[in-house]
Amino acid sequence: MVTVHGIARHGDGFGDVLRAFTSQVHPVFMLPPLAASAFGAVLANRVDPSLLSLHLLAAFAALYTAHVKDGYVDFHVRGEDDDHPMTARGCRVALLGASTVFLGCAVVLGALVGPVATLLTLPGWVVGYLHAPQLDLNPVGATAGYPTGIAFALLGGHYVQAESLPPVVLAFAAVFLVVLSGIKTIDDAKDYDYDRSIGKRTVAVALGPSRARTAAYGLMAAGMLAVVALALAGVFPPSSVAAVAVFAVVAGVAYRGDPALATKLLIRGSYLFLAVLVAAVWFRPLS
Repeated sequence: MVTVHGIARHGDGFGDVLRAFTSQVHPVFMLPPLAASAFGAVLANRVDPSLLSLHLLAAFAALYTAHVKDGYVDFHVRGEDDDHPMTARGCRVALLGASTVFLGCAVVLGALVGPVATLLTLPGWVVGYLHAPQLDLNPVGATAGYPTGIAFALLGGHYVQAESLPPVVLAFAAVFLVVLSGIKTIDDAKDYDYDRSIGKRTVAVALGPSRARTAAYGLMAAGMLAVVALALAGVFPPSSVAAVAVFAVVAGVAYRGDPALATKLLIRGSYLFLAVLVAAVWFRPLS
């Protein structure tokens, strides 16, 4: 048997190490940023597959970095989690590997497209690496970090294709930032009791569960109203309003659930929201 000592906490075999590394791939939270990158490319109206693949790989590496760092801090530093598949050394190896892949992609994008492409890609890794233990200690960082990474994934995904950032792209990024900040607030409310006990100041801890819930749905509503307003103004395709209708149905159901159920529904609702926006931009059925 091939052994790799000191990487996995529950075995030294190659399979144990592979499972430890792949355990940090969380599809539910990785899909939105990757989809945002692809959506940014769709907004460019022409897609270079090689540039898209490079940007997607960079986004994936940044997200992987975030998950490994978060798990390392929560288990090995703070002692919050009951278990973790990787040793402290294994986490450092994974962080080094993911960061190297990210840096390589960012450098190549800079060489092929220009330095702005690298600058728009870099925030994804910075936010991911600093999420724990820096950004997650205050309400703004804990709530807006992940949505900010998604917004930059959209901006970078578009720029590497078009080498420009028109108002429509900036508007979509802003809408995603606002809506996803609302969803993240609901997600953080799941851990209200525990976060409060350790002094972690999420929005739920800072405002209380009830007011945080009101603020969260207020952010989501603001994002939806912005889509409608921008569609009426001609910035977004008219059919973008359909995405609002789809998300509103999901949000209405989620509103009646507890934070755990609401988070699951809202995350999947964000998938539908993005899918309908992609269709609206790609096909422009009402144009």
